[in-house]
Amino acid sequence: MNRREFIETVAGGAAAALAASRSPWLEAAGVGWPVGCFNRPWTTWSFDETLKQIKAAGYHTTGLLTRTKDEPFIGADATPEYLAALGKRIAASGLTANMGALRSRHDIPLDESIKEVRKQIDHAASLKLSFVLSFGVDKPEEYDHFNKVMSDAAAYAQEKGVRLVMKPHGGTSGASDEIVMVMKAVRHPNFKIWYDAGNIVYYTGKDPVEELKPIAQHVTGFCAKDCAAPKSDVMIQFGTGKVDFPSVFRTLKAAGFNGPLMVECCKVGATAEETTINARANRTFLEQVLAGV
Repeated sequence: MNRREFIETVAGGAAAALAASRSPWLEAAGVGWPVGCFNRPWTTWSFDETLKQIKAAGYHTTGLLTRTKDEPFIGADATPEYLAALGKRIAASGLTANMGALRSRHDIPLDESIKEVRKQIDHAASLKLSFVLSFGVDKPEEYDHFNKVMSDAAAYAQEKGVRLVMKPHGGTSGASDEIVMVMKAVRHPNFKIWYDAGNIVYYTGKDPVEELKPIAQHVTGFCAKDCAAPKSDVMIQFGTGKVDFPSVFRTLKAAGFNGPLMVECCKVGATAEETTINARANRTFLEQVLAGV
């Protein structure tokens, strides 16, 4: 073997090894956005079983979205012992957690609300989560209180190396007009959006593509769910509702979005394993869409 043949052989082997190391659910052919899965579909079962099933569905990343009576996740009531054990459980599962859901109260004094939110951000930082996710508030009389708490939280989270994001969820985060108002009120670069096209349909009945356009440049994550009509079931398979995933993703791509995409919903089966089959199918659906974006 001469020098040129040797170099070509080594280079070819390295390329093949790199291709083999890339999980297909992490890098789609079109844009290569990472795809993970929240715990929401498996809350009927234990969180340890949930981690097992998310891994079995072909994901490497999860998010701590839906709390249960046994799992406070980053909640203000979570103890140091629980958080330490939680981190070990996630690591042992072979998954990485990237987000913790933030629960904030706005019918209590402002300083108390700020204290609770800061504690949750501390918990997220201790778990090395990249994001904490807010849902907005429903009651107009709480809007100003929420904005002040989020303004403090954005600055505090930045100090802790955590990014604060908000998802469309009705009320103050219903659609683009409301979201823009919140962003102007919070006025901090560490406050961004995790878009949820399914929730736009569920809470407002508006077009998720058109509602995305005014805020696309502020989107740093995507909560994937489908929805057929306002207030209808969201625990469904992708492609059976009204969300035009290809158009949503093209809009995000044009704005420079780079993931992550987090599968939030699928049809819940009678068993954890049946649910996993549906979660895997929704992952495959996203990969196929992304391949053409």
